[in-house]
Amino acid sequence: MSHYDYIIIGAGAAGLLLADALGKDEFFASKSILVLDKDDKSKNDRTWCFWERGLGEFDKLIYKTWDSIYVGGKQLQKSTSIAPYTYKMLRGIDFYNHFLPKVRAYPNITWAQEEVQHIEEQENEVLVTTSSQTYLGQTVFSSPYNPSLPLKQSKFPVLQQHFVGWQIKTEQSVFDSKEATFMDFSVEQKGNTRFMYVLPFSDNEALVEYTLFSEHLLDKNDYEEPIKTYIATNLGNTPYTIKETEFGSIPMTCYPFHQHNTNRIFNIGIAGGWAKPSTGYTFYNTSRIVPKLVNHLKTGKPLTEFNQKNRFLFYDMLLLDILYENNHLGHEIFESMFKRRKASLILKFLENETNLWEELKIVTAPKPMPFIRALFKRMF
Repeated sequence: MSHYDYIIIGAGAAGLLLADALGKDEFFASKSILVLDKDDKSKNDRTWCFWERGLGEFDKLIYKTWDSIYVGGKQLQKSTSIAPYTYKMLRGIDFYNHFLPKVRAYPNITWAQEEVQHIEEQENEVLVTTSSQTYLGQTVFSSPYNPSLPLKQSKFPVLQQHFVGWQIKTEQSVFDSKEATFMDFSVEQKGNTRFMYVLPFSDNEALVEYTLFSEHLLDKNDYEEPIKTYIATNLGNTPYTIKETEFGSIPMTCYPFHQHNTNRIFNIGIAGGWAKPSTGYTFYNTSRIVPKLVNHLKTGKPLTEFNQKNRFLFYDMLLLDILYENNHLGHEIFESMFKRRKASLILKFLENETNLWEELKIVTAPKPMPFIRALFKRMF
């Protein structure tokens, strides 16, 4: 039975970024590290997007960038610069092709393509059982998400950001490759918060995605029909082929996932609550949390003391409270924000970087009563 100081379960963004951070840090050179994943990471299974100022550490891997976005709906049709930010798209396959060889090359890291079936914490170690064998680890970082955990309580509502995306290639030039459609609420809302999200790679290629913020998932056809309708309505019914498809569902909740961490099993990524509750954006947040986690490990303090909490979580909670009880208000809230405030300020707020005065500007942009009611319910 092989023994490791650290076992990382899952080689997604959180797992590979953590493995790379540990592998390149001399402080952990004497530590043995095992990375487990059921896949070989040879497929483009996801797309990550984020915004940041200027150059960033992932720029060499970025597939496409945009300096302008479009936000639309019944009351708004707005194209706007997001300067000083740039919206960036990173394909999963490019991320894997870069980080997986790096991680495998570290002399103290072992990579194994195995599916984890069971994790058992004992007094002095953790047993990790895969389909073929059992490993022992002093500390386990686990990324598989258990969606049933937040559903066992009612204090923190749980919504999903769920979507189906088609990467299409059209016969005619129909896209503006310099502008990303951030949110287009012109689609039927049907009592939910629903919008189209379009990332054009060229004048005839784009990712067209139908996204919802709601409690329950839909049948496959209920995602695909709005995409077909949107293409026919907005792209001149041009002939197209579907090059790739993707489906995703990201939890939107302020549920304290960190309470399930122990000093030997620590949840990372979405399983650790690293997704931004009000938007579902996870990648960039993960890239900022991993260095802090590594620094915490160096202190020797218990892992249960590591918890990323700030005042922005309260803003997230109020919005989710509103959407949980009145999901149809989502388009009004977001349209009001982008109509009355600069896109750059909104993005700054969503990245938890604003000061209190800037936050006051954001929260006063939509109609106040839903937020006032949500605040009073939380207080009393």
